[in-house]
Amino acid sequence: MTLKECYAAIDGDYAGVVTRFQGERLVMKFALKFLNDKSYETLRTSLQEEKYEDAFRAAHTLKGVCQNLGFSKLLSSSDALTEALRGGVNPDVPELFERVKADYEETCAAVGALQAGN
Repeated sequence: MTLKECYAAIDGDYAGVVTRFQGERLVMKFALKFLNDKSYETLRTSLQEEKYEDAFRAAHTLKGVCQNLGFSKLLSSSDALTEALRGGVNPDVPELFERVKADYEETCAAVGALQAGN
């Protein structure tokens, strides 16, 4: 899978991120590092333990990483979850987290395919 195909698979902002990073080389480097980012795991664990302030910080970090990398779909879902967690407990959090989980898994699968092709 090429970098452009990876971004297409996850509804990412390929053109924007390549422009911002001034070429594919750095985009590739940081996209592959995404697989080692611990924000999602911290988010999942914090929600399980009902540590909503920690979950908010993790969701906010994940959102920022996605914004920098142009992962638009995961950015959108993590943004919605971040805002729901901003005030602590919120009845929408479980449903919003499921959306983040699905988008995260899709993103990791695409980036994993990108990594396998390199």
